[in-house]
Amino acid sequence: MPTDIGSQLAHSLFLITMDSTPMPLRLATRDDILAILALERTPMASEFVGQWSEERHHATLAGGDARYYVSESEGGEVQAYAILRGINEDSRGIELKRIVVAVPERGLGRRMLQELMRIAFGELGAHRLFLDVYEDNARARHLYESLGFQYEGVMREAAQRDGRWCNLRLMSILESEYK
Repeated sequence: MPTDIGSQLAHSLFLITMDSTPMPLRLATRDDILAILALERTPMASEFVGQWSEERHHATLAGGDARYYVSESEGGEVQAYAILRGINEDSRGIELKRIVVAVPERGLGRRMLQELMRIAFGELGAHRLFLDVYEDNARARHLYESLGFQYEGVMREAAQRDGRWCNLRLMSILESEYK
């Protein structure tokens, strides 16, 4: 949370402008990995999200160049997670590697992405936030576009799903576009 009054006011206005409901996120810990794996393997997520092993998640979390964030329900259950990578890059380009919500179409993904954008640009000093998304994931592409992400191009046959190669769309938003 910003420490000076001006920053606090700007942060509050951002949250009100983008969505009236703040999105509390916390940094994930090793203890969250099993819940993250469970979210990743839901039928909807497994169609559009890469399936990492528990070991890969642990290594990425511990690696120092990525941050995992989770959103919890009022009961303390992990209901969504995201991974930002490249936080130590000299280029100040941060990748939104993954965002997964347990129950889509309730606005959680939008609110979480808004908060991740605030973190990337406001706290981590990103110049560029980028991601790739399956070409046939229209719901996610629409969300990213609605928040200002621009289409940059196609990464041809960049991922495998169900034994076949799929195209990914590369999208990004710049710090100047975010402000």
